[in-house]
Order: sequence, then structure tokens, then C-alpha cells
Amino acid sequence: MSTDSREWRPGSFTKNYSWGRPEVGLRQLHQAIRLGFNGELKEVSRQEFRDRTAILERPDFIPINFFLFNRPIKNVDYIIVDELVFQAVTADHSPAFDKLALIAFNLSLAGRWRGSEPYQRWPTLWAHYYVKDRVAHQLGWDTRGVSADDIERFVSSDVRYRAEGARKLSTNLNYLFQIGRLSEFSKGAVERWWVDGLFLALDRAIEDQKLDGNEPAEGSYGHLLSRMDFQDIAGRRSLPKDLAANHLLTLYTACGGRERFVDEQVREITMLRLPDVEWLLANDDRPEGAVHPTNPQILKSIPRACAWLAKYAGFDVIDADELATFDPAEFVRRRTRNALRSLGERGIKPTMTAEALDDLTRGG
Repeated sequence: MSTDSREWRPGSFTKNYSWGRPEVGLRQLHQAIRLGFNGELKEVSRQEFRDRTAILERPDFIPINFFLFNRPIKNVDYIIVDELVFQAVTADHSPAFDKLALIAFNLSLAGRWRGSEPYQRWPTLWAHYYVKDRVAHQLGWDTRGVSADDIERFVSSDVRYRAEGARKLSTNLNYLFQIGRLSEFSKGAVERWWVDGLFLALDRAIEDQKLDGNEPAEGSYGHLLSRMDFQDIAGRRSLPKDLAANHLLTLYTACGGRERFVDEQVREITMLRLPDVEWLLANDDRPEGAVHPTNPQILKSIPRACAWLAKYAGFDVIDADELATFDPAEFVRRRTRNALRSLGERGIKPTMTAEALDDLTRGG
């Protein structure tokens, strides 16, 4: 069991959000975020978010208290723009969004607002530790063992749980795991939703630290991921993921963290790091893709203004149209053809025949 002594309180998660049929996934959440932010990557006050989403006639406290991040700014409560908001605003609803939203939920970092209770800053610790301790460590990501009964036993047996019953919480959480596709977290491969999840985890962890007056150093970002158990709650851990995390930390840092969502801030960072680059105004505001040349599975959608910073971090950049239809195998083939063409143009030719190379590799 973890040494974390913070209390687990179900709060209003026991209320029914009416998610809809399982095949709909978390579309209701995607719709609420896009509507609440008015389709813009600008921080919005809690009150304005609630006013905009009132037409949905759904409990607004589920999105804003459990999935999004809150902070006070000059005595006004705001909901910040982070990776979850970025994906909701710039991309259609998809299974990838559902899995990213589930990571947001399992991180259990919701920030603070006027009138909030201390436990609401970390509202879903019961889900966080169920995934970490039970699903990841005990079940080894065999999600066939996940059920409402299993969740209820786990939560009720922990001394940190502070409520008279856990049945409603357990049935709601089990359904959320189903529609959020927890079963697909068992793969060890690097996938785009996991890449987005790493950026989201850093966005949330850094903002949570700032609530206490701390400004994490860029060199500590890897430690922050470990502290929040990202490698445990975001799916089966693997060597490819660990290697990808190192490259993604570099990209996240190069793009300025959460400042990547503000064009003016990105411009300042670009001019500082790449003073010889001519700044161009984009005539297409769709996100571009940053792909690492050593592994095309490491693909991250980024705001268009961050393109030069991504290149500075050692990533190749692909445009919005290619991002939508990106094929890792074709990316490798194209890079190989370009490399061979470059060698040919420089007059570099092989000195060994294919047969001789075959004999050498076979020990002949």
C-alpha cells in the first residue's frame, strides 16, 4: 500500500452524469469542454464555463471538478487550458480522447477554487490507487479482473476511504472504466493517446505545484512524472514507453510547457532559442505533428506555432493533412529513400555486394 495518507472522499462522483451508451464513450465530456471553452484555447472562468454548458442540462460539476484543472486568478476562479482541452477543442471526439480523459481522471489533480474543500484538489485518489495498486501491480493490467465488486472491495478495505458506502462510487467508476477504454491500456506500445497523456500529466503536475508557490525546474519534469505515478496509471509500462518519455520530455520543455498554447509566448521562446528564424504568421491554425526520427510511433500533435521549437528539439514536423493520415511505415520508407538519395548525391557508394554482406551477417 502507498504511504500517501491523504483521505479518499467520493464527493459528488456518486451522482449520475448520464454518459449514455457504452459505444458513445466520453463524447458528452468532449462536447462539454468544447462548448465551455467556446472552441478557443483561452482560459475560461468557472462561471462562464457553467453558463455556456447549461444548455446541455447535465451536471457541470462532473467535468469541472473531476476532469479539468481549476485555479484562482486575481480572485476569479478559472479553468485552465491544458492537453485535454487542446485535444477537445482541436480534434473531433475519438477513442483516443476517451483514453486521454481517463488519464486526466486517474491523475486526480483538479486544482483549487473558492469554497472548495481540501480533498477536492485531489478528487479521485480512490481511482488513482485502484489503477496503480490493483490493476497495474496486482492484476498486471489484466483488466478482466476489474468489476464494480472488485472496486468496492478495494476501496472499502482502505482506511483512507471516508464514506459510509462505496457501492454507487464503484458502479459509476466501473462504467467509466468501460467507456474510457481502460482495457486498451494493457498494451506496451507507444500510442498517440499515451503521448498526449504524458503532456497532460506534466501540465497538471506543474500547475498543481504552482498552487503551493513552487515553480518546478525543467530538469525535474521526469521526477514529476514519477511522483504522480504516470507510468503506472497510464497503461502497461514498457521499454519503448520509457525511451519515448525521454524524447517527449525534451519536446515538452522545448515548446515551453503550457505556454505552447499562447502564440505570443511561443514566439518569444522561438526568438530566444532560434534568433535567426524568421517568424511567419500561419494561415492555417490546425495543429501540426512532431514525430521523432528514431521512432515514428512517437508522434505528438502540437500547436502550429511550435513547429520550429519541435525541430529544435530534434523532431521532424509534418503538416495537418499528413498528421490526419500519418503512416509510420511510409515515414520510415521516405526517410530511407531520402537518405540513400543524399548519399548518392555525395558520391558515396557501397563497397560490398549484397551477397558479401549476406555472407558476413550469416557468419559465412
